[in-house]
Amino acid sequence: MDLERVNAYMARVRASEAETFQPVGKTLKAGLDLGTAYIVLVVLDEENNPVACEKQAASVLRDGVVVDYTGALRIVCALKEKLEERIGRELHNCAIAMPAGTESSARTHQYVAEGAGFEVTAVLDEPSAANAVYQINDGVVVDIGGGTTGLAVLRGGKVVQTEDEPTGGTHLTLVLAGNYHIPVEEAEQIKQDYTRHREILPVVRPVIEKMASIVNRYIDREQAGTLYLCGGTCCLTGIEKVFQKAVGIKTVKPNDPFLVTPTGIAMNCKI
Repeated sequence: MDLERVNAYMARVRASEAETFQPVGKTLKAGLDLGTAYIVLVVLDEENNPVACEKQAASVLRDGVVVDYTGALRIVCALKEKLEERIGRELHNCAIAMPAGTESSARTHQYVAEGAGFEVTAVLDEPSAANAVYQINDGVVVDIGGGTTGLAVLRGGKVVQTEDEPTGGTHLTLVLAGNYHIPVEEAEQIKQDYTRHREILPVVRPVIEKMASIVNRYIDREQAGTLYLCGGTCCLTGIEKVFQKAVGIKTVKPNDPFLVTPTGIAMNCKI
């Protein structure tokens, strides 16, 4: 992975949360990421240049499965409306993705997108979506969201294996809440406070090691190559070092892993 390229590109995606960029061409691509902790909608132009991005914290999914359809639909409609107002155009097509192994929930994800006025033109798994940004030929993409840890093994640029298990950022939050004897909402704020990451890393290390054990269970370390992390939970400072020690192979993450998957979803939108 060209880490410098990925960091520069993702910095512009992040900037598109506050600034709307002029698109190239007439057609827009959208990527809808229905996550356990956040719902994110990324818009790219036809050359995959970032245009605009909106997100909202949500608790309408559990382990990649929609448990509050009405709530999810309401949030997606609001995000779409905000983006259309910012861009000055209606959004038509979008791609969606879900954790590997939860493909049976694709229909519900699609209903949410269509209910908001989108035509769904592509459906994929989250780690594969992330690789649209990373462009890895050989290695393992590990996507750690709020509810699940998913992975995609790549050989020659093709996904040859996908796996997913229900352990993610929500579990880190619960451990912090129990350790500090505080409400879950306060624990979530601590987890997102970069100035406290060094303090909390020893507390949540066992959960991160469990995530690493999921990866260890499914990969062949002799052939795996490098691990490439993405997903909101990977924003935790030092998580890549814990993974590298636990799995025993080189582990890399970009400066901003949170928006990688929704951006990759948008890249896969067919127009």
